[in-house]
Amino acid sequence: MLKSTEYGKEVCVKGWVRSHRGSKNVDFIALNDGSTIKNVQIVVDPTQFDDELLKQVTTGACICVEGLLVESQGAGQSSEVQAMRLEIYGLCGNDYPMQKKGQSFEMMRKNAHMRLRTNTFGAVMRIRHNMAMAIHTYFHEHGFFYFHTPLITASDCEGAGNMFQVTTKNLYDLKKDENGKIIYDDDFFGQQTSLTVSGQLEGELGATALGAIYTFGPTFRAENSNTPRHLAEFWMIEPEVAFLDQEELMDLEEDFIKYCVRWALDNCKDDLQFLNQMIDKTLIARLEGVLKETFVRLPYTEGINILQEAIKNGRKFEFPCNWGDDLASEHERYLVEEHFKKPVIMTDYPAAIKAFYMKQNGTEGYKGSVALGPTMQGTDVLFPQIGEIIGGSVREENFNKLMAEINRRGMETDKLWWYLDTRRWGTCPHAGFGLGFERLILFVTGMQNIRDVIPFPRTPKSAEF
Repeated sequence: MLKSTEYGKEVCVKGWVRSHRGSKNVDFIALNDGSTIKNVQIVVDPTQFDDELLKQVTTGACICVEGLLVESQGAGQSSEVQAMRLEIYGLCGNDYPMQKKGQSFEMMRKNAHMRLRTNTFGAVMRIRHNMAMAIHTYFHEHGFFYFHTPLITASDCEGAGNMFQVTTKNLYDLKKDENGKIIYDDDFFGQQTSLTVSGQLEGELGATALGAIYTFGPTFRAENSNTPRHLAEFWMIEPEVAFLDQEELMDLEEDFIKYCVRWALDNCKDDLQFLNQMIDKTLIARLEGVLKETFVRLPYTEGINILQEAIKNGRKFEFPCNWGDDLASEHERYLVEEHFKKPVIMTDYPAAIKAFYMKQNGTEGYKGSVALGPTMQGTDVLFPQIGEIIGGSVREENFNKLMAEINRRGMETDKLWWYLDTRRWGTCPHAGFGLGFERLILFVTGMQNIRDVIPFPRTPKSAEF
């Protein structure tokens, strides 16, 4: 309707009041139904309506207006509605938490059930929807199959142990063995189960049957991390592809992320312009910059050398960055934002800091003539403002090599028998990656806290709404 030029036509609009300005001669109501960042301006002749009725049209109230669509006399919109009839569906008092005045993001997190009605969160959620559509469209057009992996699992993909348990046992009367360990024989699944941290292992089964699959669903990590980059419940996109090598995997990562950014620029213009104005004035330029640049492909060892050279030249980091260290966000962002000034795909990490399933390179990492240790065929995509946005690798397809790595780490194999069977029967080279959906939304929206790009964040000591 905002684009309609059928002036003189009687229309009916419904939505929530963003603002209401009144005077003796005319009232202006900004109405929004959530479908766009733009409001419909309602022009009201106060002499034609009951004064007590107009007083109840406050910020946040839900109303229905019938009137004539006319060409707007003011700036900012091409059309407006001259009200003929007005009905209030839902009143909104002065204690409504999302008043027109600016609210802090911290305050809005405490009112997450109401913050969705604000301009900022409306824009973020519409972009979130568009990114989901971009992801499904990309993989569908490239021959991937959408593969549903379980949320309840008896295995720990990452080996981190920070998982939420799923049980029907009476927590006040737990049956234990002589060593004090809980007995799960009488539990619903007959064994200890948890909410998944990743669908990758099951995704690999899909790839070895269907060729190319992707997962897109919620994952859970019970890490006690109160940071702007961590959630206990978040969404992951995890493609897995048979017969893919490291170079092809990096090609896929770069093409996929550029497709998503291009989709946002093409389909979310109004919301991006709003966020560019209100949240981050470099947002659109940064998104356009990603499309123009070819991502740097940087071996981990070279990255460490760059960081250590920066330290020699006076650059200070909070965390150490010696060979073998897992790089912190500050190191990743230095490489992306200051040194290369473009996205980076970091490769060939030390085996000790990566997951057991990654394929080892045939050679060790070296510094001069000194062997630093085996490296894995990892491919992590590092972005400005975010740091790591994608984590991927070629998977070890050789049964004996995979078992050697599992044994070296002292891992239990009794719950991974089905995963190991893919290496016993018809194994094939394959690779994949994981993209944290909320981190993608952080980058595309310019928001600064991951709790502000998901409708209802789950974090330590917080599970309301």
